[in-house]
Amino acid sequence: MRPGISGFVGFAPRPDKPIEWRGSSYDDLCAFPGDARRDAGFQLGLVQQGYRPDDWKAMPTVGAGVIEIRIDVGTAYRVVIVVKFEEAIYVLHAFEKKSRRTPRPDVDLARKRYRDLIAERGQR
Repeated sequence: MRPGISGFVGFAPRPDKPIEWRGSSYDDLCAFPGDARRDAGFQLGLVQQGYRPDDWKAMPTVGAGVIEIRIDVGTAYRVVIVVKFEEAIYVLHAFEKKSRRTPRPDVDLARKRYRDLIAERGQR
């Protein structure tokens, strides 16, 4: 069994948490090659069910509760998501990673989308 994000694993299936796509993140993920797109979809499905993705890291430089799902199919791809809210999983950004460090423009874009999300949630 996979450990849950909260550390708890239940035996009953959980209803999938909805995914909310921010900005161009859906189109960006759809532009991944087939094998990367399938893996990203599988990993997002795990998160929807309350499990951790197979390969991820926290991204506190973007915001609290933000993680980066790492997809490696010979080329590195990343999907940056917010998992801390009860109502949905928010996909902030999806991109091909071409260098060892995450490029500043990709971090800045994810950070902006995170700030916009927090502002929208504050207006509800």
